[in-house]
Amino acid sequence: MIVNPQFFNYRIIIGSLIVGMAALGVFSFNTYQSVKAHQHFLDQEKKLVESELSQMILRYDDLSVTSELISDQLDSAKKTTKSALEELRLMKSDFSVLARFKSELSAIKSKNAILFKTIDSINLLNERLENEKLMAYSELNEQQKANKSLKKINKSLSNAIEEGALLTANSFSAKAYRSGIKSTSTNKAVQTDQIEVCFTLAENTLAEKGMKDIYIQVLNPLNNVIGEKGAVEFGKFLLIYSDKQRINYDNEVLDVCTTIRAQKNDKPFSKGTYYVSVFHKERKLGSTQIELN
Repeated sequence: MIVNPQFFNYRIIIGSLIVGMAALGVFSFNTYQSVKAHQHFLDQEKKLVESELSQMILRYDDLSVTSELISDQLDSAKKTTKSALEELRLMKSDFSVLARFKSELSAIKSKNAILFKTIDSINLLNERLENEKLMAYSELNEQQKANKSLKKINKSLSNAIEEGALLTANSFSAKAYRSGIKSTSTNKAVQTDQIEVCFTLAENTLAEKGMKDIYIQVLNPLNNVIGEKGAVEFGKFLLIYSDKQRINYDNEVLDVCTTIRAQKNDKPFSKGTYYVSVFHKERKLGSTQIELN
């Protein structure tokens, strides 16, 4: 068989071209797949960085601080993070871009770690101070209740002591007399011109010793004062009295008697009940009465 050399050379050349094209196609396909995979990787890395920045912003929003200085630092960190996120979203996925933003993210994380730790410390301190304040308020409230109770007790004791120190009297009696060479007791109104009043000041070690003014008041059936000697004011209280006895009280039992003599305008005595009252200042120590026919 006779082969044409020129035809054979064409076949070799064509075969080489086909092999070369096939190899180039395979290489191009592999390169495309590699670039596609690399771009996918960069896109995923970009999303991860965006996600971390977004989570940081959400955490900023969840934080609550009372310190003005820390609040300013928090606002500054939030603005920096938002600015980085907005810039990253506008950038295409690129290795150099991601490298720069990862570096920024790392720096933000470092600053945040210090900032969040400071905020946690402040919040813990504020919580402890708030608890201490509540405990202090509770203790103060309990102390105020105790003080109020003690004031009531003290007031009660003070009132009891004051009441216990008051002058007291008993055994009140009154008798009508007709004057003459010898005074004679009577129960006849027309014969009566004087009334004897007697009482006993009781023993009281709490009472103040010294001179005491005792006032005796005798009212006739018409409610007029018999043997009026004068009047004395105790605040808004006006006492018109029939007699005044100044007594030196020494905390011991003391019997007191006094005679109320009728004045001209008291005579003759009216029939009826005569009311006798004994006072120390404005306080009534006791009373009795006498019936005249």
